[in-house]
Amino acid sequence: MDDTRTLISQLLRTLGSQREVEQYLKQYAEVDSTKFAVIKVGGGIIRDDLDNLVSSLSFLSRVGLYPIVIHGGGEQLSEALRMEGHQPTFVDGLRVTDAETLRMARKVFTRVNHQICDALEDNGTRARPIPTGVFEATLSDMETMGYVGEVSDVDLEPVKSAIRAGDIPVLSSLGESRTGQLLNINADTATRHLAKKLEPHKIIFLTPTAGLLDGEGQLISAINLAEDFDTLMSAPWVSGGMRLKIQEVKALIDELPLSSSVAITSPRELPKELFTHRGSGTLIRKGERVLVFEGLQGVDLPRLQGLLESSFQRVLVEDYFDKKEFTRVYVTESYRATAILTDEGEIPYLDKFAVTSKAQGEGLAASLWERLRKDNPKLFWRSRVDNHQINPWYFTKCDGSLRDDRWVVFWYGLDGFDEIKDCIGRALAMPPSLRSHAIAEG
Repeated sequence: MDDTRTLISQLLRTLGSQREVEQYLKQYAEVDSTKFAVIKVGGGIIRDDLDNLVSSLSFLSRVGLYPIVIHGGGEQLSEALRMEGHQPTFVDGLRVTDAETLRMARKVFTRVNHQICDALEDNGTRARPIPTGVFEATLSDMETMGYVGEVSDVDLEPVKSAIRAGDIPVLSSLGESRTGQLLNINADTATRHLAKKLEPHKIIFLTPTAGLLDGEGQLISAINLAEDFDTLMSAPWVSGGMRLKIQEVKALIDELPLSSSVAITSPRELPKELFTHRGSGTLIRKGERVLVFEGLQGVDLPRLQGLLESSFQRVLVEDYFDKKEFTRVYVTESYRATAILTDEGEIPYLDKFAVTSKAQGEGLAASLWERLRKDNPKLFWRSRVDNHQINPWYFTKCDGSLRDDRWVVFWYGLDGFDEIKDCIGRALAMPPSLRSHAIAEG
């Protein structure tokens, strides 16, 4: 117990928020131990960042959390094949697997599997290698792809047995047909089928880039598949492997509850992803389309009012929709999240930002905020000082803030002291637009 407290203290020093860490530890403790998390590890991580992977997994084990680890090994397999004069071949991001490639895949994946387990055991963390026996598969397309399998069933008993014994299960992406034929399965595809069968609390892909990168090499912090999928699939910078990963993630999320998400991050950032509200890397959710209205024309005002009053748990002032100059209204198609901009000068003012309680676990706030940032290079807004629910999140989204005894004024993109001063003055001078004290006013 003392060792556990020490570990948590170390994590707190790294992440900086005791409340967040303790909240997530409590949350995970209430989840079935076999449903905590599925973590897919790419071959590049095992080759170049094994120490950080082992460190993060060991911490989880020591606080009683047992993720199911499933690994690839594509880089190692390609290297082994080239050393024997065998050139790897791919079709649409999938490896063509002839008899020689299959022989090497079994050898390489087994070695990688034991490499992870040995490293964990050396660090005092119990691990169980499960290179085969979980995925039943059928031949996908022998003529084109060779011995590539399509998962037909998942046997969770080896995984559950490991967790019951206090071991971290480590799986390879090798499958077997009902006749015993070994088959190569893409690791992302295997992860999808495993997560579909298990429905874990967390689904995480670990990559060396700590997330998905756009055409300029910049991290994509959030993806709303309802809005972004088609654009990503047509982007010239999306490679075959990346395209396949996004397609697999979409196929997975489409089959899971709306609250499900997939995070793509690095081993070093794994604790931040698991134990902070801000998370890390790229968060992918099913999401929904964001509707944009110039002013109030076309907005379903009764639904919008219901959304605002449900989210804030207060009633709007009677003339709210008449007294302000609304410049743009963002609302998700289900009317469960909105961002309302008003004209308070040259710079748009975020008058309301609201998400219903039932939708707060679906990533709508992150998707809406990404759209705001994309459309509005400058923005300012305010929130009550005692709004402990949303203010920590706002602090991660702003460039600066100022607090008085009632309000915190936030902003991003503003240029120079005069512009900031003017926006602060305008924000603080506005009368309240909700009757009585609001739970959250943006």
